[in-house]
Amino acid sequence: MVWRGMSGIGRCEVLPSIASMAAPAVPHRNSIASTVGAYVALTKPRIIELLLVTTVPVMVVAEQGIPSLWLMVATVVGGTLSAGGANAVNMWVDRDIDAMMERTRNRPLVTGAVTPAAALAFAVCIEVVAFVWLWVLVNPLSAWLALAACLFYVFVYTLWLKRTSKQNIVIGGRPVLRRCSSAGRR
Repeated sequence: MVWRGMSGIGRCEVLPSIASMAAPAVPHRNSIASTVGAYVALTKPRIIELLLVTTVPVMVVAEQGIPSLWLMVATVVGGTLSAGGANAVNMWVDRDIDAMMERTRNRPLVTGAVTPAAALAFAVCIEVVAFVWLWVLVNPLSAWLALAACLFYVFVYTLWLKRTSKQNIVIGGRPVLRRCSSAGRR
């Protein structure tokens, strides 16, 4: 599907996929550094940074004090992996509309720096690692909430709201539940 822009209040016109919008069939020959950079870009680190800036303060409030350093680090690492996986799936889904927008046309899937199959495999792998990390090192509730947040982001935001509503950007706050649950483990 190709995103064409807003046509009316809260509606988005979607057309069949156009072959010219797909990533090139032959990926670029990249150096190791540029390949690693492309995979990091799939995780949208600037967005993760914005999510994680609230992690420790929410944990302090939930704990009513300072949680252990290990718990804070484990939660931040797990949250980073989980958000990165969700963001990479989002980029995989949105590669058609990313090719059309000035702001996103240089993303790794659009330029062919990463193939769609490799991007999806990467996203799923880091999401699995995030789930196991949070389950083992933080608590099962945090792992389930992180997975639920990923599924919400992919299915509700990326696949539904983003393509049908102008109000899609106001959906947020999902990571706060995971942060509270990680501090409240006992």
